[in-house]
Amino acid sequence: YRELHTFELQAPTRLIEWAHGSRVCVAGYGQSGGNEILQLIPPPRLQAKETQGLCPERDFKVECGGFSKHPVYSLKHVPDTSLLVTSGPPDSSIQVWQVSAEDSDVIKSMGTIVTENSTGQPWAKIATISARVPWVLHGSTLDSVQITEVELRKNVYRAASQDSEELSGLAFLDSSTVLLCCARGRLCMADVRQPQHPTQAVPVPAVPHGERWCMGTLCAAQGSGMGSQPIARLSSRGFIILTDLRKASEPLALAQARVPSPGSGAEFLCVSWAPALQGCLAISGFDGTVHVYDTQRWDSSGREAEPTFVHKGHVLGGAGGSGDPPLVTAHTWHLQKPRTVLSAASDGSLHVWDWVQP
Repeated sequence: YRELHTFELQAPTRLIEWAHGSRVCVAGYGQSGGNEILQLIPPPRLQAKETQGLCPERDFKVECGGFSKHPVYSLKHVPDTSLLVTSGPPDSSIQVWQVSAEDSDVIKSMGTIVTENSTGQPWAKIATISARVPWVLHGSTLDSVQITEVELRKNVYRAASQDSEELSGLAFLDSSTVLLCCARGRLCMADVRQPQHPTQAVPVPAVPHGERWCMGTLCAAQGSGMGSQPIARLSSRGFIILTDLRKASEPLALAQARVPSPGSGAEFLCVSWAPALQGCLAISGFDGTVHVYDTQRWDSSGREAEPTFVHKGHVLGGAGGSGDPPLVTAHTWHLQKPRTVLSAASDGSLHVWDWVQP
């Protein structure tokens, strides 16, 4: 390692989201009625644009916080605002939060976006954008996808799909195009200017029954557009598919990650592209590690890929409160520092780390 900072939270932590440039938001996913949502100030060394020498302050600091009655399974900052949106069981509703002004340390609830037939539905996956006005894209199944204007709670788009397949993720490719990933691996695209049935982009290759998938994109959040980076899909058996949506009929590359198979559900699977490191992605959710891969030499053979780096800090830090080994529940990349990654685990540990290039 070149750098490693740690922070211990009071409960299992699921999420990491950058907000207001340099702030970090995290939240708990326990089933009790008081799940913390915190906005943290990273250590000064992490915020510096240039490498510094010795830095006396190495800890995260809690800037403000609040409590959610729902377990928080997804959290997104709404760009260019002080708003957060969250979702989690037992339904597909969306909670809206206001990060208070400098003279307050409270993240307060601003209300709920309730969807039709939300009771009994899986929790909603969410994505945000502020290309026109602040929007949240949300849905738990293909036939429940919609876009809501966050501040007015006004519905501005609803997909007309009749397919009730469960979603594992969704994203804005740009201000007019959204990408949906089904739990069974299919990708679908939709033009929000035309509320029609989502167009299937590419099916998933034949896989064993019951395998689940998630996706990673690098598009609207960094303003890069549809064609600048492939879409990565990760299966619960560690199979990775890279797809260029401009030529979706055949995959760009296939690889098998060197990971154990997760337990049933695979709810913590995560794959993400490095925003400042070409062709580099990270995966987690299989155990207490985060694997980093360089995809630039991958081909269509589907051979096992050798990770560039494996972060084992959560495992070495000790077992969770239940005595079970920690499980990495989320990770995300620093937006400017190429090899800096933040990861959170089921034991409440939050790590930010930077590895030495071999």
